[in-house]
Amino acid sequence: MQQTVEAIYENGVLRPLKTLNLSEGQEVQLIIHSKDQIQPTQMLQLAAEVYQGFSDEEIHDIEHIALERQNFFGEAVD
Repeated sequence: MQQTVEAIYENGVLRPLKTLNLSEGQEVQLIIHSKDQIQPTQMLQLAAEVYQGFSDEEIHDIEHIALERQNFFGEAVD
């Protein structure tokens, strides 16, 4: 039987988020797929899409704002 189970890793132990349909002492095989980590290919794809649909002038304005940290965070840059 195959089940897909979501779990949280805490204090060195995987804790299922829902009750499992398993017998006490039953051995299982785990295949871990982390939901929090983004794959490098996904990261590159997202980076390529950042400015999609923006004009060159809008991209310049966005980058200028991002590089001017005092405008972004409300603090002066040393």
